[in-house]
Amino acid sequence: MNERPSPGSHIHMIAICGVGMASLAGLLQSQGYRVTGSDQNIYPPMSTYLADIGIKVMPGFHPEHFLIRPDLVIVGNAVSRDNPEAQAVLNQKIPFISFPQALGLFLIGERESLVVAGTHGKTTTTALAAWVLTRAGLDPGFFVGGVPLNFGSGWGSGKGNHVVIEGDEYDTAFFDKGPKFLHYRPRQVILTSVEFDHADIYRDLDHVKASFKRLMKIIPKDGCLVVCNDYPAAMEMAGESQSPVIVYGDGNGADWTLTNVKIRAGKSFFEPCYRGKSEGVIEALIIGQHNVKNALAVYAMARAMGIERGQLLDGFATFAGVKRRQELKGEGRGVLVIDDFAHHPTAVGATIDAVKEAYPGRRLWALFEPRSNTSRRRIFEREFAEALSRADRVVLTGLYQPDKIVEQERMSVAAVAQEVNRLNPDARAVVVEKSQDIAAFVAQKAAPGDIVLVMSNGAFDGVQEKILAALAG
Repeated sequence: MNERPSPGSHIHMIAICGVGMASLAGLLQSQGYRVTGSDQNIYPPMSTYLADIGIKVMPGFHPEHFLIRPDLVIVGNAVSRDNPEAQAVLNQKIPFISFPQALGLFLIGERESLVVAGTHGKTTTTALAAWVLTRAGLDPGFFVGGVPLNFGSGWGSGKGNHVVIEGDEYDTAFFDKGPKFLHYRPRQVILTSVEFDHADIYRDLDHVKASFKRLMKIIPKDGCLVVCNDYPAAMEMAGESQSPVIVYGDGNGADWTLTNVKIRAGKSFFEPCYRGKSEGVIEALIIGQHNVKNALAVYAMARAMGIERGQLLDGFATFAGVKRRQELKGEGRGVLVIDDFAHHPTAVGATIDAVKEAYPGRRLWALFEPRSNTSRRRIFEREFAEALSRADRVVLTGLYQPDKIVEQERMSVAAVAQEVNRLNPDARAVVVEKSQDIAAFVAQKAAPGDIVLVMSNGAFDGVQEKILAALAG
């Protein structure tokens, strides 16, 4: 489908309660479409979001949902070919497209697309880029796989000529196994990193790189690639691009580097330097060396787009972050609880380092739930142990839905805890299976001044709120 349905048309979304799909539903409704959806996992926050904006969610997947034939169906990437609604769509010859195709059709259109891709940092970097361009007066459209606190929603239509979009390398749909970012027609790309991830669909790092090579090849010659030289695989991918390439990171030939980085009171101060020449101090409401690098990527891309330094200062200084990215959840008995989405060992280590740097001298608890398809496998056992051992105390929970991973491939949480304790005996890593028991354990053992960092790419059974409740009790 290349033409948008006329406003007022009925669009049905299969698996509407995913973060991206629910945000897309809000975008479509804002454009005048009548949106319905179905899902079998209907729970907050996305169920609440959809209810608040008046979008009906039908429980389960049933052909009866098409008794009133929709004009278009959007199929979520978690929907399999044997899903009853997917079969009904095919049998009844109802027009259908994937989630990434819908973003290309309803959000990007003919506008210039800035795609933020990479294994790590996509969501924060995309949200920061969208906010910086907004405050610079460009009024971009945007779509983020999270909720940027400045906007209060993961999407914005914008009226300007640019769209900032998070480019995911995960596959598109049961009828399209290519990565999502191939549908976003990039003119500019920020490539933050390339490492092995998504072990359920990628065999190894070379398989991952094959997808990123395809992205590099569709950047037009008059476009732009901004790439981080901290990751050899990312630099290797940059060699596939025919567009101008701007390198950021540490020395070793980087065009943009950092100097005088200082992190204090929840803020970062740094000087972006273009080929050794400083452009002055930037103040940003972020913490962590990895996020300062993400900010440098946004700054470098904005300058490449011709935006003057003075237009960028306010956006960096007022960026409020993204929900579940080092998000402060509350404090009880002097114990601060922070929630984060980290689920890859590189991100887990970077997040622990960031929080320790932001709160020097305070004891840091790291709570980790192996929930993603990669983290539940044994391939990164040693790397997870090394990352978690940077914390002062460590609590792990059991694998999420272990039966979804064949037994010989499953991570041994006990082995990870044992390795953490070998690397850092003071961490006293333990495995606690139930969230209620974790909350009670932390409330009993934590002391005023401690920080509890909760890391999972899922709900972690609401352990954050349970810890705060146990501390209050």
